[in-house]
Amino acid sequence: MPPTARATLDPARLAGWRASWTSVMAGFVPGMPRLEAVITATVDALRPGPPARIMDVGGGPGVLAERLSAQWPDAHVTLVDIDPVLLALARGALPGSVAVIDADLTSPGWAAGTFDLITAVMTVHYLGPREIRAFYREARRALAPGGVLVVADLMPDAGLPSVMDALDPAAGEAAAELAWAQWWGTLAETPALHDLLTARTEIFRRRPPSGFVAESSWHLDAAREAGFGETGVLWREGRHAALAARAAATGGGR
Repeated sequence: MPPTARATLDPARLAGWRASWTSVMAGFVPGMPRLEAVITATVDALRPGPPARIMDVGGGPGVLAERLSAQWPDAHVTLVDIDPVLLALARGALPGSVAVIDADLTSPGWAAGTFDLITAVMTVHYLGPREIRAFYREARRALAPGGVLVVADLMPDAGLPSVMDALDPAAGEAAAELAWAQWWGTLAETPALHDLLTARTEIFRRRPPSGFVAESSWHLDAAREAGFGETGVLWREGRHAALAARAAATGGGR
């Protein structure tokens, strides 16, 4: 990544891009604020104190990572992504307390360190089924005892096929797709981002997003196969759901 990427981004435009990113993502995941509230309430209920180390996987421009850092100010938060454009936006906006890491989830060892909470929101659909299973194994390895993994994505409920079919496509999905295209189109008009956009195009040419969508039961099975004892659906909004998987606690913890 060019070392000047952060310095060349105008702060006002950077703030605008990140704010509009939040609006775009709300179109894809309308229940995002509730999901975040559920994550924080769950972690607070499970732990005797705030989490010390958090990783947001596929964290994009760092909106969720920033909110997690604000929720738990003493936590060391790490954002991981592969997209050079989104990484530049994150590096240009996030405080120094949030580490921003360029990593490929298809490569072993992307979760360097040990974490109390790992989140992956609208990330795993970029991976194929074999890669998602490997993702769960790597996340399990990286979690501290009693740590929690939350994976939120398109995860239809296999027990409600007629309901899931009726909700596909979701209300507002076409508008969200248009907003997504317009958001990237705005960035494409920014000279300071041209090299990063070219690099992004090459990355996704070599490894295009899978678009793999599996039912929540498939993800729960994959998490159990990875070694998680406790797994379940923590949150649902239509066809989107969040899986929670907890590493076994030690020393008599909850």
